[in-house]
Amino acid sequence: MTVRRTKIGAPWLLLTFTLPTKRASQRVEVWRSLQRYGAVPLGNSGYLLPNSPANQERFEWLAAAVRKYSGEASVVKVQSIDNLSTPQLIGRFAEARAREYQELIRELQKLPSAPLHKRSSRQLSRLRTRFREIAEIDFFQSPLQKRVEELFARIEASPASNGPAAKVNPREYRGRVWVTRTRPGIDRSASAWLIRNFIDKKARYTFASETQIPREAVPFDMFHGGFGHRGEDCTFETLQKTFRIRDKRVGVIGQIIHDADLLDEKFGRKEGFGVDAVLNGWARQGVPDKKLLERGMELVEGLYHSLR
Repeated sequence: MTVRRTKIGAPWLLLTFTLPTKRASQRVEVWRSLQRYGAVPLGNSGYLLPNSPANQERFEWLAAAVRKYSGEASVVKVQSIDNLSTPQLIGRFAEARAREYQELIRELQKLPSAPLHKRSSRQLSRLRTRFREIAEIDFFQSPLQKRVEELFARIEASPASNGPAAKVNPREYRGRVWVTRTRPGIDRSASAWLIRNFIDKKARYTFASETQIPREAVPFDMFHGGFGHRGEDCTFETLQKTFRIRDKRVGVIGQIIHDADLLDEKFGRKEGFGVDAVLNGWARQGVPDKKLLERGMELVEGLYHSLR
């Protein structure tokens, strides 16, 4: 591995250090600081962070601490690394944050299934603090950050519900306008596909904020009212169970959407992650909400026909 150093416009900072072997406790202290800063190891060369004034201050402070412990440390501005491209380096940071977000998501998903009076405000506050810590070092804006924000909003917006889905009259949901949030992802796209194919063949879709939901529209995957996450179910599963859709392939798709949306590996299905990645890519390209939803529904349609 060859590191190219520069003084101007370097995108990366590299901390290299050594500590005497007898400094085991100090080594752990340094390692914990590196974890808090969001640094990723670069083989045996040291630890890497994106170059910014805040990160440079952190590394310089840590280098000073290492020297105080009779060690050696240098903070180097890095232009490039010969065997790792910029996307590969960014990928390492993305993987590190994804693991932390996924752990947080698993903890959050336990909260809605607990009775309201048993939900600890202290526990929720602790998770929010942890979320802020991860987001602070999420240098490349993982899409999981938005998913965690949505989970917090769901938990705080409505009480838990683990009971059976309320009975509905399917005829009341035909020829309706269905409303959801902007920038639809995999759960909303799949839910729209399910509505159009199994609930309301003449369904029309619109987008609105939580505070501007049209009075006659049917909300889905919103934080307040309508059909959304219920207990441990994603919106797709809520609709499937509420309208008693027995199609076997729909059941499989429900498992796929659940795992891709909730990231809890409940069913061990991986097919949805590719669909979710494509939708996120289109969203970053600025594809309009209506077109994004249509494309997502087409992807789910193809997925449905791929199953046997």
